[in-house]
Parts: sequence; structure tokens; C-alpha cells
Amino acid sequence: MTSLRDAALIAQIDHLTVPRGQLALWSLGQAGFVLKGGDTIAYIDPYLSNSAEDSGGPPRRFPVPINPTLITHARVVLATHEHLDHTDAATLAPLMAASPSAVLAASLQGRRIALNAGIPDERIITPRLGERIEIAGLAFTATPAAHYEYEVDADGHSRWMGFIIECNGVTVYHSGDTIIFPKLLAALAGRTIDIALLPINGRDFFRECEGIIGNLWPGEAIELAKAIGARVLIGMHNDLFAGNRVSPGALFDELDRRAPFMRCHLLQPGELYLYAG
Repeated sequence: MTSLRDAALIAQIDHLTVPRGQLALWSLGQAGFVLKGGDTIAYIDPYLSNSAEDSGGPPRRFPVPINPTLITHARVVLATHEHLDHTDAATLAPLMAASPSAVLAASLQGRRIALNAGIPDERIITPRLGERIEIAGLAFTATPAAHYEYEVDADGHSRWMGFIIECNGVTVYHSGDTIIFPKLLAALAGRTIDIALLPINGRDFFRECEGIIGNLWPGEAIELAKAIGARVLIGMHNDLFAGNRVSPGALFDELDRRAPFMRCHLLQPGELYLYAG
């Protein structure tokens, strides 16, 4: 693997100039990303430990790309739901300690994980669906997700979320783990989406028998990107665990059938993608 790691990756994030109208995006693997626009740096679903294997689960297919103790520059951390590869106490505790100005946005279930990890309550936000929140030059809006059920309480807090993120004049949609359902499409209708970050690892009976809750198939991710008018599709959630993935080529086979001229990418952990319109 030739992508940058640890201090070298942190240095690239810190030193890269990202002018207005552009956005830098680094993959952390699985559903994790770093976003930078202007001087604002945000982390989405960072899973930067071996917690799954340590608790008896499967090992990682690639090393942790950044030691979370090195992350001193985060201003916003977004966690879409409570599953360990999205809201990981072993990642969030050192990351939030190293970045004392960072605010964590998480579900109610994710909030409990963060509190148990020693993150102060005043540094945690639990957004309601449709609520637009601005922090440090970045705005985010929680959107519906279903993994597989749509679970929302009377106050509008969803167990499963995606986020629409507006930063530096660019709009990113990170779906979190989800399938397609009407409320998701309604929440995205009329939005201008530059980059759609969508899972492509699919789902099937045999994985579900092992307790693995699935996601969009590659063809579904392409159809969703088309439906919301995304300018770029980046597939995610298909690289970390050997038993919960499909062939990466399936994405591009489906792309050739369904949307042959859509801009579409898969990123290696630690790889930079620079969006410039």
C-alpha cells in the first residue's frame, strides 16, 4: 500500500491548501473520511483501532491509517450510528482528547458510547433529522437512514443517520449505513449534492444469518446517486472486513450499465481526492 499513514498523512492534511469552491477528501477505510475545506477539518465515522478483532470479531484487512492520538486538528467529528466501525470508543476517546476544540455529533446511542469513553457531555451534539447545525465554517444536516429499520423517536432523533455536509462551497452527502426508502429520497429531494459517499457492500441472506446488517448494492448506490443528481459518486464500506464486501469491480460493471458517464471513484485508505467542481 503506497498511501500515506500516520504523521505523513496528518502533515498532508495540515499543509494542503484548499481554496474556496474546492474540497479535499481522504479515505480512512470503511465509511471513514477526513474532509478539509479552507481551514476547517472534519472527520466522519472514523474507525481507527482494532476494536472489532479485540472483541472477538474479524481482523482488519489493512492497517489503521492514522493513530487517533495524532489527530490534533479536528473541529467536527460526525458519527452516523452506534455500530463499532462507525462510533468507536477506542478511536473517539483519544481523538477528542487530542483535538480539544472538536465537537462530536452522534445519535443518542452513539452519545452513550462517547460518554462512557469519557468525552464530556458539553462536547457532544445529538442532531435531529433535518436540523442544520453550523460549526467552525462547516454546516451539517442529519438525514434519514435505515439499517434496516427507520427508527426515529418523538423528538426527531434517529438511531441511524446520514449527513449532508456543506463546507467551503461544496456539498457532500454521506449516507451512513442504509438501504433506500421513501423518507431518505424525500429528505434529499431538491438538494444540490456535489459528492455522494455511499456504501456498496450489499446484503444477503447468509451474511444476515451471521448478524451482518447490509447496505446498498453497487447498482442501488448508482441509482441513488442518479436520483439525487450527485456530481460524483464515491463508493465506501467495502474494504475493511473480508466477510462483508463484494468485488470492487461490481461497482464499475453496474456503472457501465446504468450511468456510464457518471464520475465515480473508489479510494484506498489514506488516499486523497480533491474535488474542484
